[in-house]
Amino acid sequence: MKHTLFAALTLGTLCGAASYAAPVTLEISGVQARGGQFLVGLQTQDQFMQNAGIAGEIIQNPEAGTHKVTFDVPPGEYSVSVLHDENMDHQMAMAENGMPQEGWTMVNASSLRGEPTFDQVSFKVTKDGADLTLPMIYPAPE
Repeated sequence: MKHTLFAALTLGTLCGAASYAAPVTLEISGVQARGGQFLVGLQTQDQFMQNAGIAGEIIQNPEAGTHKVTFDVPPGEYSVSVLHDENMDHQMAMAENGMPQEGWTMVNASSLRGEPTFDQVSFKVTKDGADLTLPMIYPAPE
């Protein structure tokens, strides 16, 4: 994954969505207490992998466990990206071999091998909304 994927979360967190009748509830599990901040971003296909987003939230110094985040967005197809930004630089730290050095998740994250496409990580929001459970993925301790 490229740094831009998670840099997009920065702008997503600043672009609040207007209230709509379709709540998207994200349950982010397996969070580790590592300091820093949690960047949660929701993107349309046109915003995917860019510095843009329809909705986002920053959680400072997240505690271990499960966190819930809810956004109200129009029905449609979206991707969600979560970064545990330990060094607070608003982008994913990467090892020389290209592997993430910070915790992250997306829809279907455990099946990803390489940079994701929108189709691989997208989900549909109906007029009734959507509920997702996203387990965090952290690098193995060195």
